[in-house]
Amino acid sequence: MTRFSFLFLMAGLAVTSASADEMSANKSAKTMFTVRIENVSTTDTLRSATGATAPAPHSPGLWVVHTRKRVVFAEGKLDRGVGLEAQAEDGDPSRLAASIGKAKGVLASGVFNTPVGDDKPGPALPGKAYEFSFAASPGHRLTVTTMFGQSNDLFFAPGDEGIALFEAGEPVRGDLTGSFQLWDAGTEVNEEPGFGPNQAPRQAAPNTGPSERSPVRRIQDVHDGFAYPRVEQVIGELKKLRKPTPATSSRASGFHPGALEAFVAPDM
Repeated sequence: MTRFSFLFLMAGLAVTSASADEMSANKSAKTMFTVRIENVSTTDTLRSATGATAPAPHSPGLWVVHTRKRVVFAEGKLDRGVGLEAQAEDGDPSRLAASIGKAKGVLASGVFNTPVGDDKPGPALPGKAYEFSFAASPGHRLTVTTMFGQSNDLFFAPGDEGIALFEAGEPVRGDLTGSFQLWDAGTEVNEEPGFGPNQAPRQAAPNTGPSERSPVRRIQDVHDGFAYPRVEQVIGELKKLRKPTPATSSRASGFHPGALEAFVAPDM
């Protein structure tokens, strides 16, 4: 089975020196999470109806820690026009990052745009990864967006409510791959994934291609006649998290992006 790359690792580590009992008594104590998004795709991850193949690089993306639900998008509703279109069509999260910081219920946010080991922003090609870190408390949620780059306006994200970072007061652990979906932003007409002339790797300029005005939907609800990977085909095996590097939160330059592989594990 071909793997798309959507490796989503989350590790929890208390940032205070308090004991477990003190932590439970102090509801303001925070936990530090590190997320790693790794490209495990290959040069033939995508295959056309005629048998042609294409790779699936990752685009820069956005992360948001929030308390309210649906801070980035709402399923079944039109795009709000505050930056999701550029993220989903061109792999550029900068406008969305600028607007989301002002949204109610948003506690922290940032952009990941520089692959680990690289010295400048760009796509995460096969074998490359993005990492970022943030602090959170019980009641906080996480939303991550990153473009399915070989598309016209598709993006990976959890449900519109985001991922609850704590369960029964404890940081989430284990594989959270099932929390992610492939979404259609509804802002540009779809073409065959990986081969359309108006998709980011081949378009003449950003925001190129026939526009549409449709609600944000899970790709399986779109019925556009094209074949897309099931979530379990996009998500790879759990792997051990390496020691995290400092997070990158500078604004992103847009880019041609890709698919993902995703999972979550505690920092042991």
